[in-house]
Amino acid sequence: MRRILTIDGGGIRGAFSASFLAAVEDSLGRPVREFFDLIVGTSTGGIIALGLGLGVRPKEILEFYEKQGPSVFAGNRLLRRLRHFGLSKYDSNSLESALSVVFGERRLGESRNRLVIPSCNLVSGEVHVWKTAHHPRLERDYRAPAVEVALSTAAAPTYFPAYRSASGLPLVDGGVWANNPTGVAVVEAVGVLGWRPDSLRVLSIGCTSALPNIRQGRKHGLGLAYWGPRIAEVFMAAQSSASMGTAIHLVSDRRNIVRVAPTLPGDFKIDSIDEISTLVGFGDSEARKAMPVVRGVFFGTPARDFTPCYELPRDRNGQPAAKGTSMQSA
Repeated sequence: MRRILTIDGGGIRGAFSASFLAAVEDSLGRPVREFFDLIVGTSTGGIIALGLGLGVRPKEILEFYEKQGPSVFAGNRLLRRLRHFGLSKYDSNSLESALSVVFGERRLGESRNRLVIPSCNLVSGEVHVWKTAHHPRLERDYRAPAVEVALSTAAAPTYFPAYRSASGLPLVDGGVWANNPTGVAVVEAVGVLGWRPDSLRVLSIGCTSALPNIRQGRKHGLGLAYWGPRIAEVFMAAQSSASMGTAIHLVSDRRNIVRVAPTLPGDFKIDSIDEISTLVGFGDSEARKAMPVVRGVFFGTPARDFTPCYELPRDRNGQPAAKGTSMQSA
């Protein structure tokens, strides 16, 4: 059996996912990452996936959202709204500083788990997927700094500017095509890693969900003023549905995919820092309900050890030596 963990994008709503995983780990009494053969995360889910792979405990990731979230999404509310019309709502300096505190100079190749982190190339419009060296053809990504991977997958259009990599490539949030990365994860497992579909068990965590508020749009042929603020919600809901459909059709039994994505009111935005404590409590509550279901499926014996195809050079003390920022598209 091969177990996969996927984590959706959702900005500060990642506090829900971190809280859920922290509560699960508290129940298990050992690191939750040890039970998964592959972890896939987009945007804020990509940050959580990186943290897990690099040995950061979910409780520490949750503290990152609680302590750093308000500074990342800081500023006068009215001024932010005015700025949002013509510029990205926030700059990325606070996010980069916060991520640097957590990840330092560590790199993707230091992950103890196989990782897949979606982003998007703004020059070509192609998907760009960061991956650990879990296949012989993945020769370069593992050298990339974790902070660079995190900033590129979390650069949500209109909220943050595009992240320009060390090579000069502008990258944006993987959520523009894979906010729910469950389909991406199963395709990676079957198509790249060659795992049997009937061997897969997938735990898919959404950063909560909300039904798109488009009542008038269903009744009338409305234009840009109406659809402009709402169309992203429709795209996200459709993408998530398509992603789950892809995953379900590839695995042998839809019951082998467990989705945790409770519905919350639509006013829980990706920068709703006032709702962090509510999200934390909700994540803990959902873990309490889910544990009887997921314990036997995902948290029996630990997963097999991950041995990468390529490893970072080491210094005399056995620590990663040379830096690198090379990238590879999927």
